[in-house]
Amino acid sequence: MTNPIADPGHGHSPAAWTAVIIMLAGFTLATLAFCLAEFSPIWITLIYVFAALIPIGAIVGWALARAGYGVKGPKYQPKAH
Repeated sequence: MTNPIADPGHGHSPAAWTAVIIMLAGFTLATLAFCLAEFSPIWITLIYVFAALIPIGAIVGWALARAGYGVKGPKYQPKAH
């Protein structure tokens, strides 16, 4: 009899989803600002502002995981598949 492999649930938590959404928004907006930087100098500043969202998203995800919203956290409610 074989033991089933336990699914660690990577990426299936509010902490992970929040972190990825914030980082994806930062990357997308920084790319858009990079493309528009040719038209106005304010876009050059916005590139750095939006790019700063990428590490901020990682910190927010880490903080939410520490607050219990990670895969093994007490506030995480897994959904049945």
